[in-house]
This record gives sequence, structure tokens and C-alpha cells, in this order.
Amino acid sequence: MKNGADRLVDVLTAWGVDHVYGLPGDSIDTTVDGIRRQSDKVKFIQVRHEEVGALAAAAEAKLTDKLAVCLSIGGPGAIHMLNGLYDAKMDHAPVLALLGQVESNLLNTGFFQEVNTPQLFEDVAVYNRSITSVDHLAETVDEAIRTAYEKNGVAVLTIPDDIPQQKLATAFKPTAGSFKLQKPVVPQDEVEEAVDLLNRAKKPVALFGTGIKHSGEIMQRFVETYKIPFIQTLPAKGLIPDDHLNSLGQVGKLGTKAAYQTMKSADLVLMVGTNYPYTAYLPKPGRAKSIQINLEPSHLNKRFPADIAIHGDAGEVVEAILNSGLEPTDGSFLANCQKHMDTWNSWVEEKRELKSLPLAPEVLFDQIYKTAPKDAVYAIDVGTATSWSARYLPVGPKQQYTISSWLGTMGCALPAAIAASQVYPDRQVISINGDGAFAMVMEDFATAAKYKMPLINIVLNNRKLAFIQYEQQSAGQLNYAIDLEDMDYAKFAEAAGGIGYTVTNKQEFDMALKKAYKVKDRPVLINAYVADDAPLPGQIVADEAKGYTKFGTQYLSKKHRIPKLPPIKDIIRHFF
Repeated sequence: MKNGADRLVDVLTAWGVDHVYGLPGDSIDTTVDGIRRQSDKVKFIQVRHEEVGALAAAAEAKLTDKLAVCLSIGGPGAIHMLNGLYDAKMDHAPVLALLGQVESNLLNTGFFQEVNTPQLFEDVAVYNRSITSVDHLAETVDEAIRTAYEKNGVAVLTIPDDIPQQKLATAFKPTAGSFKLQKPVVPQDEVEEAVDLLNRAKKPVALFGTGIKHSGEIMQRFVETYKIPFIQTLPAKGLIPDDHLNSLGQVGKLGTKAAYQTMKSADLVLMVGTNYPYTAYLPKPGRAKSIQINLEPSHLNKRFPADIAIHGDAGEVVEAILNSGLEPTDGSFLANCQKHMDTWNSWVEEKRELKSLPLAPEVLFDQIYKTAPKDAVYAIDVGTATSWSARYLPVGPKQQYTISSWLGTMGCALPAAIAASQVYPDRQVISINGDGAFAMVMEDFATAAKYKMPLINIVLNNRKLAFIQYEQQSAGQLNYAIDLEDMDYAKFAEAAGGIGYTVTNKQEFDMALKKAYKVKDRPVLINAYVADDAPLPGQIVADEAKGYTKFGTQYLSKKHRIPKLPPIKDIIRHFF
């Protein structure tokens, strides 16, 4: 007779789950024991920190659109998982978190490690239950998974450790086989209204988000047929190849000047599958019309007023627009935007040839771009790694790019690389992180070594929280508490069971990268000493200019010298 833990694992396998990230421990051990008994079906990936397990699950769900699972003991282990689960929540990724708990007869007694996890996880979860009986354990796990898929979010189950070991005579049949997400019917009347507005526009631009993930080819056909420039949000980077002739890159602090100029001059913005938050980079309300298409109705009209708001699947709605009398523009606005983008690209190309020491990040990213396999997976951390990748790491049609986009948590790249290596064992995974971000999760480089994951982890070592340095400056603040003590990350990699290289210039980096691509049985870490520069905003806006001026004035007053500045040529290009 099977017990509750066995039935739980049966439900997981019915839904296609074949691995779990986590750490065992007293209040989750009966569940872990059930996984052990079916280890031929479900692999237990032991991480060194519960936060990494949750971040890995979040990244896996974002990469695959499939439910990922993490687990931990209750109390401190569960608390550690919260950051990764918030990443899943905010990026709308389906994740199941299994939390241990003290045995049922000890609940509400203030026992060792007893934490009220249902209350603690209420905000992060779309489904949050405590198991009180083995009779409903399998059924509740099934409902949790179904809800995580339906609501694109985190399902949390708190399981007292005595319950999974109880015997259960009856079997539960999971609903995985009959489950299917329903899409709204395309509203043809609204499609026709959208076509009319598009046909009357003179300066239209499209802003694509992650909602086009499964319809990139349709969007590409749309921008080519309609002769329209497009911008992709950073989380959507590469869903249409970055080198497409109509692409203007991203818009915002990390975006291009061409994208900023286009947004400010457009008379129509088509927003597809996005909840873009930085409204200062959109046209002023009333200056441009807006058509919004989103599968999540709460995102329509949320940040920018919509003249036409269509609740529906991005691909199906845009396909209907293409088939409903859409007339191409005359191409003049697109041509003008492409000229701006050509100018921007010429500036970018200049930076790719920098000869500076330490190694220029622009050169490092360019070398990754030129050498990475056509199906590489990029896991990018938060900070200057994000900034440089946005501009100097074009993503191709078969590549993938993942970040912590809405939570923006440092330390996300290595866990994402571990997840990508698990689900795509035949693809090259490259994680890029600043030294500050990597240090937050570096213990789990040993996890990659344990499971012989041939990922390449690049540490941008500038001995500084460089992105925060520029945040402080742009806010008019003097830099404080941003310097980091140096560490030999290459030696650490060797000690953890991987391979480590330290590089200081382009030649050394090129050689280390070539060697790294050949390694197939362990992770490689490249400790790259880079300049602590951060890219200027695509367009320096008035508030940023005021902030930099205030910073410079304070610096001069306190230090009696002018602060280090970007080249005057760059300042002029990005401001005027």
C-alpha cells in the first residue's frame, strides 16, 4: 500500500515533472523519502541554499513555460525560498513550492522551527494551502499545479511531516491528461477597429513583450508587412531576432536612443503582450493613440490609456489583424527610424573595438556574441551585466535570454544557468554576473560541479557595485558603500570542483572562452577583470542630467577635483 508521499510523487510525474530542486531536512524528509523511492522518475537536485532552488525553479518555468518544483524544510528553509518565489510571481512563472512543517500534533505550540508559512506566503502565492489529512494530499497537489498553470504563478503547499508517511488505500487520478488552458475568442469587431486605426496612422511603432513568446514569427511577418519599426522589452529580447532590420532594440535607461526618439515622435503605439512599467519613455498621453493586446486583461489600460484594448492571445489577434484589410504604411517613418538606428549601431560598433585595460565590458560581450553557439542559453544577472547585455549581446532566433525582469534580484544568473543546464543538457549555457551578484549565490557553483553541468559562468569583476555607483550618481548622490573586496573567483571555482580562469585583457578572455567551450563534464568560471564603467542611458533625460550635475558639484566641493567622467563625445551623443 502506498503512502501519501508516494501519491504526491505520482501526481508530479503525471504532470511531467521529472526533477525537483531543494534541500532535505527534518520537516520535509518524509516527502523527500517518497522522491527517493521513485528516483528513477524524479531526480532530486540538491542545492546548497534554498533561495537558489527557488530561483532555479523560477528560471526553468520562464524558459520552458512548464511547471517547475522546489522544496525545503519549514521555518528557515522556507523563508530562504521567498526571494526566488517572488521572482516567479512577478515574472508570471508557474512554480510549485513544497514546504515542510512540524508534525500535526505540534502545530501551534511554538515548536522548534515552527513558522506560520501559510500566512508568510500568502502574498507570493496564487494557491496557498496547508495539508491537514493524507486523504486529500494528492488531490490538493493536483489542484495546486493546475492553478499555477491557470494563473501563471506560485502554488505553495505546507505539509506537516507526519502526513506524507501515512498509508492511503485509494488512488487519485491526476487531471493532467485532460487539462487545457482556454484562450479567449478573438473579437473581430475590435480587430476591425484596430485595423482602421493602424491604417490611419502615419508614425506607428510596436512595443512587444513576453506575451509574443510563442508568436514571434507572426509578429515578424506583421512588422514586415505593415512596414513598422518595433521595440522589444528587455524580458522579450530576442523573441524577434535582435538584428532584424525593423528592430530599435529596447527603450528606457538600458535602451537605445533610436527607440527613445521613435517613442516620442510616434502617433500610434501598438503594445502587444507587455505591461511595460516605465511610462516616462512612452509618448505623453494624448499625443499618440494606443492599441493594446494582452492575454492578461488586468494589464490592459493599466499604465497607458488604450484607445482599443483587446483581450486575447497575441498571435491569434495579430494574425486576425493581418487578415482583416491591413494596409502597409508608406515606409517613410520606418526609414527615418532605421537611420537613427544606423547611427546608434555605429556608436555601438566603435565601443566593440575598445583597447582599454582593464578589459572593456563592451569587448567582452562582443566576443561572447561572436562565438556563442546558435542555440546558446544566456542567463543574465541584475546590474551592469543586464546593461551591457541589452546593447552588446544580440540574441538570435534559436537562442534564449533570461533575466529577473520584474523583481530584479541580484544572484539570479547562476541558478538560472543550473536550471537551463538541467532542461537543455545539449545546449551551451552561459551565465554572466557581476562580482557583487555572483557572491550572493556562489556556493551553488558547487551544485553545477556536482551534477557535471558544463555551463560557463562569467564574473564581471570590477570590485565594485558598478550599477549602484551610477544609480547614486544619477540621483545626485556621492558614492558610498559600493566598493567590494577582491576575491580570486577562479581559485574558488577550482576548489568547488570546476575549472577557473582569470583574465585581464581581450586575448586572455578569447583564449579562456575557447577552452571553456570544449569542456563537457564540469562548469567553467571565467574571472574577468573589467573596467567599472556603466553604459550611459540611451537618451539622458533632464532629471538624470540634473542628478549628474548635482553629483559632480558635490564631488568637486568635497574632493577638490573633477570626478571621472565618460568621454565628452559620449555625453554629447546621449544628451543632445
